[in-house]
Amino acid sequence: MFGSLFEEEEEGFSLAPSGGRVVKREGEPPPPRGRVNLSGIKNQGGTCYLNSLLQTLLFTPEFREELFSLGPKELGCLEDKDKPEAKVRVIPLELQRLFARLLLVDQQSASTGDLTDSFGWNNSEESRQHDVQELNRILFSALEHSLVDTSGSAFIQHLYHGTTVNSIRCKECGNISQRQEDFLDLTVCVRGVCGLEGALWDMFVEEEMFEGSNLYRCGQCDQLVTAAKSAKLRKLPPFLTVSLLRFNFDFARCERYKETGRYTFPLTINLRPFCEQTEDEDSEYSYELFSVIIHKGGCYGGHYHVYIKDMDHLGLWEPPEVRVYPEPEKDDPLSVLSSIITQEESRSMLLDQLGQRLMDKIGSSWSKKYRKLHGPIGKFLQNHSDVFVLVNNGTRVALKANPPSPVTQPSSPGSHWFDLNDSTVTSIHERDVEKMYQGKESAYMLFYRKTLLRRPSGALRNPGYKVPPHLLEMAEEENRRLQQRRYSRANNSVELRLHLAPRYRLENGALKPISIEQKEATNLTFDLRRTVGDLRMIIYQNLWDGDMALTVAKSLPAGLHLYNTLTDDEVSLYSAGILTGTDLFVWNGREVCGATVQTGAEWEPMLLTVVRPSLGEEEEDGGGEGEEGGSGLSKESRGFAGRVTLGEVREALGEPQESLLCQEKRGGEGGGASGWRVFPPGDMQRTLKELALKDGDALLVLEPQTQDSRWAAWCACARQSASIIMVDMCLLSLHWCVYLCPGVACCLRQVDRTGKLLPPGTLSVRDAGVRLMTSLSLCPGTAPKDTQLFLYFSVGTAPSSGLEGEIIVERSSTVKQVGNDCVSFGLLVGLSGWDGWHLRRLDWCEEVGEALMDEEASLSELKMSHGDALVITEGRLPPKVHSTSCPLPVLFQPHSLSTDTYSLSHSGCMWSREPIPWSPWKQRSTAQPRVGGAMVELRTVGQVEISEEATLEELKTQVLTLPALQYVCVPTPAFLRVWQLEGQRLTRILRGQQHTLRKLKLCSGVEFCVQQLLREEDLGPKEVLLRVQMGVPGERGYYPPEDLVWDASRDPSPRSLRSALASTYGLSPDSLLLAMHQPHTHTWETFSNWSQQVSKRKKKKKAESLLGAPFHLKDGDIIGVKNLLIDNNRDFSTQQDEQRLREEKEQRRKGWGFLKYPMRLRSQC
Repeated sequence: MFGSLFEEEEEGFSLAPSGGRVVKREGEPPPPRGRVNLSGIKNQGGTCYLNSLLQTLLFTPEFREELFSLGPKELGCLEDKDKPEAKVRVIPLELQRLFARLLLVDQQSASTGDLTDSFGWNNSEESRQHDVQELNRILFSALEHSLVDTSGSAFIQHLYHGTTVNSIRCKECGNISQRQEDFLDLTVCVRGVCGLEGALWDMFVEEEMFEGSNLYRCGQCDQLVTAAKSAKLRKLPPFLTVSLLRFNFDFARCERYKETGRYTFPLTINLRPFCEQTEDEDSEYSYELFSVIIHKGGCYGGHYHVYIKDMDHLGLWEPPEVRVYPEPEKDDPLSVLSSIITQEESRSMLLDQLGQRLMDKIGSSWSKKYRKLHGPIGKFLQNHSDVFVLVNNGTRVALKANPPSPVTQPSSPGSHWFDLNDSTVTSIHERDVEKMYQGKESAYMLFYRKTLLRRPSGALRNPGYKVPPHLLEMAEEENRRLQQRRYSRANNSVELRLHLAPRYRLENGALKPISIEQKEATNLTFDLRRTVGDLRMIIYQNLWDGDMALTVAKSLPAGLHLYNTLTDDEVSLYSAGILTGTDLFVWNGREVCGATVQTGAEWEPMLLTVVRPSLGEEEEDGGGEGEEGGSGLSKESRGFAGRVTLGEVREALGEPQESLLCQEKRGGEGGGASGWRVFPPGDMQRTLKELALKDGDALLVLEPQTQDSRWAAWCACARQSASIIMVDMCLLSLHWCVYLCPGVACCLRQVDRTGKLLPPGTLSVRDAGVRLMTSLSLCPGTAPKDTQLFLYFSVGTAPSSGLEGEIIVERSSTVKQVGNDCVSFGLLVGLSGWDGWHLRRLDWCEEVGEALMDEEASLSELKMSHGDALVITEGRLPPKVHSTSCPLPVLFQPHSLSTDTYSLSHSGCMWSREPIPWSPWKQRSTAQPRVGGAMVELRTVGQVEISEEATLEELKTQVLTLPALQYVCVPTPAFLRVWQLEGQRLTRILRGQQHTLRKLKLCSGVEFCVQQLLREEDLGPKEVLLRVQMGVPGERGYYPPEDLVWDASRDPSPRSLRSALASTYGLSPDSLLLAMHQPHTHTWETFSNWSQQVSKRKKKKKAESLLGAPFHLKDGDIIGVKNLLIDNNRDFSTQQDEQRLREEKEQRRKGWGFLKYPMRLRSQC
């Protein structure tokens, strides 16, 4: 069966390679080892079973070291194997060399050719697959035979051989008859057994009775008697090999089959219950699993690979990538049946009903879906007795009370498992071994080692441990030769991409693949020093028939284009200028699929975007969209050769000669819209190259007639000279209103690239910057007069595109009048007047700027212009004071650990103790200051008169002298925290004990709150006080908030905040999800520690800063925290948030009903 595996003993321990084996010439150097730094074994055609067994022996350190201990004096030398008088033991020598290569030579995989030659195998034997269990016995027998009369003649016996004792006890006289047997491996039954422990129990614990017609003849009684037969393990080897009987014979069908049912085996096992002598310690009977040979396939063929535990840590283990497995609901019958039975209240159901429910769930019956792989459903349920229970004589199935959990435990620390699959070696988890319990790909052989066997420290991470010196020298020499070959290959080889003509067609001047699914190019590695003729011969042998031309090609946006053809077969690729990554087109040199192909740089194709207006029905049918994002344009990408003229392009597009062709000019005026240049008639005879067109340019096609007469009239105006067109935009809007909006006052407004409506005006077409294809919107209302201003506005935050409000006011209006106009128009819903609000101007970077302090100043005095944006902000402006001292209203709050709040008031020296509910969803009150979105119930009870040149420390000291705080005990001013109030909101903490009030911008009338602390505090400029609240698992609520001082000076990124919170709560940063509460919008904005932005100047990535846009984190902001380990809900919003959003939406609907999206049009002017 295995060829001449014992031939060396018959020929005097010398064997020449048998005939039939083809020795291939030296080709490309093998690739180096992969990331795991372990070498695989090449498959010679059908030797995967041999490779799996050899890897197991290699990773059995005791076997490997015993083999290496045999020197040349005992085994001989391979160089002398042809000498008749020499005694050379070829098999152990070749096995030594193979192990040395696997351990020390830097190559992805080693060859077993020399080893199989020593077996006496030929090519047919190497391509024929055999059973690995039988190979294990034969190989060990061959090694024992080869090592006769050497010091290693008994090492296999010492490592693997054990003994069992079979006993028959007579029930009549008690006589016991025993017979001892040796074993190399234990063969256990799979059929009808749920696991290895059950099979061992049946073999070595259960007794077989001789009774009835099957009696035993007792030697002492000399008659047929009743007897009991049993077996026990007498001697345990250091290494226990277990062979699973996966293959059986079905006598009813007269065919072989493979047992694919669930068969469990433990990672560690105690064999004490199965042994004859049990008085030793448990460690003598304890074994751990270190290798699993796996068979994938059926009984007539398949593939072997092996899972191995690296005991010496020779490989670089790293967590394997997450694999996507099929959904268990459809492909795992165990999960499917369990989920069906779980839906029943009694957790049980009739077996017939189970089959029907299965068909309803997956749309297929058990016989069609699972029977071929898992057998009948009744047998499947019996094999999984740890999950299911059959009751009522097998007519009803129920789930066990505590079925095994499908979640496997994480791998033990130091458990480095690898999957060695011929040449491929990958890291796996220890829990992956459990996936080999069942199925077509399942465990076939198990290898255990005694847990008492400990590896010396010198063997860890040392592949050369106890390797003989002559094998170390051999490995070093092979590594040196491999490095030379790889260096030569890296410096003299190129990667070519071959494109075959039958796979392409000529379209619009470029070559394009016929089929998207078909592979476009064939990769080929070739030596630069070889000639073009050599390359041509290689292509002839493998890819091509008939006439051949090799032409250098290049992939362009329009498709593949051909340049120069290689005609001299005697020159080398280096001399021909062929570099790595060069594309070569293989064709007959004349045509491709019947079409003549033009080559050369002058015929290089370009990809243009053809744009056409779409009106009426075309627009409704989903025509293409224009550059600005509105409807009315259809786009199509077309390729054209660079030498064709513009007139030929027009003919190819099927357009008449009267059509206009226009080129897009980026960066045109007119609110950011694109400009278009009309090609004059003289350009129709110029080529695309001469017109400097390039890939991606847009070409607008305007037909002489359209289906819409109004559009044609508009185009007629556009064709006249731009210098004499001076049309008032108000007249144009009136022209459109006659057709579209009769009886409604309207105006035309431009639309920029972001979709924002620009201010209307009474400008000419030229002054307004209106060009061809500028986007216009027809909006209700009239344009502002010369004495009026058109302004944008928003409430609370900077306006966003499409959501800002608009208002027209007189230039002479004051700031206060503009605010009152907003109130009169109902823009501030729920407020009776302007008191408590002020205006701020949007600065040049689109952020909320300084407040407009002088409410009596006119808009013209403030140099306001059309299109400026105002932000209506909550809070009163401070009164104007022109003195060096400023009265400051004071509020006081004790330390946060107390629920009582002290407050000061202007009206008198009274104070109160009231609880402060800190919740971001409490109803707002003008008498309740806030921190972030939280209410703080305080009443001012006094004020201090202090100079603007006083320091913050002096301010704290003077606050403590107020009568209302005479009973407050504070050791030093550092135990006080000062908050500034703006618009009933605690906005910022004043920092710097020695900073003056002028530097802190604390002027007369500004309210501030003083908070008592339990410890001294001196916040830095980049330290932020946050209110952190942890989400309640399973609920839409939060635990009471806590203060967190976050130092953002070094790293203001979300990752830094996440780490600070993880340290505070004692959790892993990866398990936390953070979000910031937005009190204005009643929403939560989630932080992400992966988002990055790129600086255009520095060209490098920098982490996102929470202190900048879009979060602008500041003192008092509320941070929500979710622990993903116990809370899978990633939604931070609460029912109070949703209620507030509904209320504000209803208010906006009533108050801002006139702000509608205007109807948009597109002109050609």
